[in-house]
Amino acid sequence: MAKVKRQRDLVLRPDSSRVFFRPFMPEREERVVKIIARVMELSDREVDRECARMSREFLDRTPGLRAFLLRRFEAIQDLLIADRPLSDSRKILLGAYFTQEYALEAAALFNPSIVPHPDQNGLPEGSLRFILSLRATGEGHVSSLVFRTGAVDAEGRVRVDPAEGFLTAGEVHPNPSYEKRLFERKLAELGLLSPFVSQMVSYLGDWFTYAELQACVEETVRRDRYMPPEQREQAEAALAVAAGNYEVNFDPDRELSARVIFPNSPAESHGIEDARFVAFREEDDTVTYHATYTAFDGRVFLPQMLTTRNFCHFRISTLNGPAVQNKGMALFPRKIHGRYAMLGRQDNENLFLMYSDLLHFWYSKQLLIRPTYPWEFVQLGNCGSPIETEAGWLVLTHGVGPMRRYVISAVLLDLECPDKVIGRLKEPLLSPTETERSGYVPNVVYSCGALVHKGRLILPYAMSDRYTGFATVNLNELLEELLRHAP
Repeated sequence: MAKVKRQRDLVLRPDSSRVFFRPFMPEREERVVKIIARVMELSDREVDRECARMSREFLDRTPGLRAFLLRRFEAIQDLLIADRPLSDSRKILLGAYFTQEYALEAAALFNPSIVPHPDQNGLPEGSLRFILSLRATGEGHVSSLVFRTGAVDAEGRVRVDPAEGFLTAGEVHPNPSYEKRLFERKLAELGLLSPFVSQMVSYLGDWFTYAELQACVEETVRRDRYMPPEQREQAEAALAVAAGNYEVNFDPDRELSARVIFPNSPAESHGIEDARFVAFREEDDTVTYHATYTAFDGRVFLPQMLTTRNFCHFRISTLNGPAVQNKGMALFPRKIHGRYAMLGRQDNENLFLMYSDLLHFWYSKQLLIRPTYPWEFVQLGNCGSPIETEAGWLVLTHGVGPMRRYVISAVLLDLECPDKVIGRLKEPLLSPTETERSGYVPNVVYSCGALVHKGRLILPYAMSDRYTGFATVNLNELLEELLRHAP
C-alpha cells in the first residue's frame, strides 16, 4: 500500500480574531426606525464622543470601515423622517448601528482545495507556490470561502503564509444581463416556471438586467393587491434565482488571505460549502480557475460555479440541466475529445460521469462507480477534480462506512475514456487517526482537491470538520498500487 506521510507540524486551525464587517439589520422595520430615532436624539457633542470611542475600538484598526459605514448609512437613510443635513460623524454612527464584525472562521476551517498559484516568480528552485481555498464557518454555522497562499518545496514540505487578520468581502454586483430563454429553462428545472411566473417573465426582453427583473416583479406585485401568497412567493423565488448569478471584485492591493467570498444571494443564505477548485486549461493553453460549490439556503442544496482568472475578479453562476443535482460536482481540468467532463454524486450514493458541450449546462450522466468495500457502503463521492497523470486520471474519493466514518481512497480512470475504471484501491488511502477523530463532525477526513508536485501527491485534508492538515504520497507508488487492482 502506498505510504501516506502526514506533516504533523502544520495544522490550520480556526482563528476567531480573523474578522470582517458585514451588514446587521433587525428583521422588523419598526426596530430599525426606533434605533435611528434614538441616534437622531443625540446632541452633536454626544455623537462626536461616541464616534471617537468607536474610532479607537474599530475604525483605527480596520481598513475601509469608514467607507463601509457610510454605505450602510445610505442603505437606511430613506427611513429618516427629515431631510436636514447630517454631519459625517452622525452618518458614520448611524451606519455603525447597522453593521457588525463577524468572525467568519470562529467555528471551523476545513474542506480545503489546492491549485497552483498563477504567479510562480521568486521561488527557490524546485518549489511550487499554491493557492489554498478553505470553507470557513462562523456564527450561525454560516460557511464562506477564504484563501491562503503557500509553497511546496522540492522535498514535499508544505509551508503556508501568515494570514491577514482583517478581511474584506469585496464589491458585489449583479450579472450585467440575463438571457430570457436560459432563465426560463432554469426556472423550469427548479419547478418555479408556473403559468403566473411565465406570464410575468414574458414582459421582459430577450435579454434583461437584474434591475429590469426586479422592477417587473415589483410592478406585478403592485398591480395585484390581492395576489395569492403562493404567487408572491413564486415571483420572489424567480428574483432569487437571478440573484444567484453575480460578480465579486476585490482590491488587488489586498493580500489574497484578506479576501472572503461570503454568501451574497438568497440561495447561499446559509452558506457557501465545499468549493472544488481546478486550474482548467483552455484550448488556447490559457488557464481559468473554476470551482464548483454548494449553495445552501437552509433547506435546499444548489450546485453553483465560480470562475476567476486572477483571484481578484470572480463570477458566480448557477449550473443548469437535469444532471445538476445534489452535492460534490468536480470538473475535469481540460476538455476531453472537445467536451467538458464532470464528476458528480447525483443520487447521494454513487459516483457519476457527465459530458457537456456547454460549461454551465449538464443534461445526462452515466454511472461510474458504486460503493463496493465495507468502508464505503453508505456512500462514496469525489474529493476534488481528477488529476491528470501519465497512467490515467487520478480521482481521490471519499467513502462513508460504519459509524458514519469518512475515509479517503482513490480510483484511476482511463485518460482517453474516463468512463473506464482501470484501477481502484481496496483499502482507504487516508483514515482518521486517534488525534484526528474529534471535532465538529467526528471520525472524518475529507478533501476538496489535491495536486501533484515533483512526483508527490500533495493532499490537504480536513480533520473532523474542524481543522486542516497536509499529507503527501509518493505518486508512483500510488499509481502502481492502483494498477495492481484493476477491476
